[in-house]
Amino acid sequence: MSVAQSAPAAFTGRPGALARLRRLEPASLVWLVALAGLAALVAVPLLRLLVSSFQDTDTGAFTLGNYATAYGHLRDVLALGNSLLYAAEVTLVSVVLAVPIAWGIARTDMPAKGFIRAMILGAFITPPYLGAIGWILLGGPNAGWLNRVWMALTGSGTGFMNVYSFGGLVFVTALYAFPYIFVFTAAALELVSTEMEEAANILGAGGARTVLRITLPLVTPAIIGGAIVVFLDTVALFGTPAIIALPARVRVMTLVLWQFFEFPVRAEAAAAYAVPLVLITLALFWAQRMVLGRRGYVALTGKGGSRRLARLGPWRFLILGYALLVVALAVLLPFAALGQAAFSKAWGQGFSWGNLTLGNFRALLADDNSRQTIAHSFTYSAASATLAVALALIVAYIVSRRLVRGGAVLSLLCMAPLVIPGIVLAIAFYATYAPPPIALYGTASILVLGFATRFLPIAYVNCMAALRSLNPEMEEAVRILGGGRLRALARVVVPLLKKNLVGCWLLVFIPATRELSTAIFLVGARTRVISVMMLDLSENGSFETLAALGFFLLGVTILIVALGYRLLGRDFMLRRS
Repeated sequence: MSVAQSAPAAFTGRPGALARLRRLEPASLVWLVALAGLAALVAVPLLRLLVSSFQDTDTGAFTLGNYATAYGHLRDVLALGNSLLYAAEVTLVSVVLAVPIAWGIARTDMPAKGFIRAMILGAFITPPYLGAIGWILLGGPNAGWLNRVWMALTGSGTGFMNVYSFGGLVFVTALYAFPYIFVFTAAALELVSTEMEEAANILGAGGARTVLRITLPLVTPAIIGGAIVVFLDTVALFGTPAIIALPARVRVMTLVLWQFFEFPVRAEAAAAYAVPLVLITLALFWAQRMVLGRRGYVALTGKGGSRRLARLGPWRFLILGYALLVVALAVLLPFAALGQAAFSKAWGQGFSWGNLTLGNFRALLADDNSRQTIAHSFTYSAASATLAVALALIVAYIVSRRLVRGGAVLSLLCMAPLVIPGIVLAIAFYATYAPPPIALYGTASILVLGFATRFLPIAYVNCMAALRSLNPEMEEAVRILGGGRLRALARVVVPLLKKNLVGCWLLVFIPATRELSTAIFLVGARTRVISVMMLDLSENGSFETLAALGFFLLGVTILIVALGYRLLGRDFMLRRS
């Protein structure tokens, strides 16, 4: 009896297991693959970066020698200090440039707001290294156009500015960093009611005192948030320092990291040198929470309350003049210099009919290597945007619909690249996927994976926002009618969010086409992209071809932004990024 009873008992468990397998949705496999991909793109490289910084190159044993190599020379320690000073000064200048313009656009009757916004968007989509080239053409010590005009007018033997200096580096970088602070501040100002400011005016406070005591304190969190983004972006910036700081003999840590990748490659020492960047990032966000946590900020509930624009009278032209000066420095003057170089046989010969040519564009498009580089950039960027949006949508769907436990961990992994400088992420990818047996270095795959990871936070934030606006009842209706989660995702969620997903794809594609900090460490001889080609051309002094390539990239970017405007409305690029 015991055997007879135990046999049915043994077999009663098996149908239950089979039934559970039958009830297992195919979507569960997709969720697992997406989670594994997220871990491979974010968690594994960062862990590998930390491990390799303590690993001996030959034996793999634990060692502190990599940190001794990385920080064993005083000049490398000073480079870290230079980077922090550089980032702090760029952040301060960016605040000075951005906050008055944001206030003028959001809170006053300043004229020409649409034009100023368009120009700030132009600064936002301009690759910083391309803007740096424009300012070399403008502010080079002797040959720069502004210096030549100055010498012609004053009879001086030297120009009045030198872009090849620490101050020049800070100035040029800030011109393409301030749009971040502008976006944060303008968005906050447009949400804040003017009722408290009006009350202050009734009680006798003047306009300047109201702005300083009421308006600016209310948007302080937004200004600090934008400032942190600028600081972190500047610390990890590679293109502008490579073009300006290297000839100026100003050492910053991104250039030191680049030297670690010269032959012989010292990837472990580079990892050790990069780890403090992560610690600096974490310290900044901790400091932000501490500073803002000790002060009370009442908000400002959505779009409630009245909003009346301040009437500045004749002073509105003063704020307009300031805004025009900033956008002229960031966009109009550099673009004019780049345009003159792009359409000139020799940019230094000046403006004349005999010097005009389309040969730079013809030569660029006729060269096989150049065409291949352009094709690489757009192909890799498209693949990266597709991968990032697909992964972000799946993870955002899992988190928003609470399909698995640990949604907070998944969100943290998706957002981690936001607080990891791009150059650190590239070194982490190199340490993880370049060595055998994976050996992806120099292939298109490592660039696509690196770009997708770099801009995954943009895709994830936009996908989460879109899913939160979508009522899940229609998905439940699909399930009630017998469809699975995948069918609901493919037939309901994606069609309803197609505009949002297209916009999200564009927001990843555009910065991926110009990304340099990641590409410079992962690119191979056969996978060169536009950003790396521009750096090579600048080192060779081929400014005419470089300017033509820059104009081509900007033209494509403007067309894509125009498409985004048509699909998603005004300011989609500034607000959703």
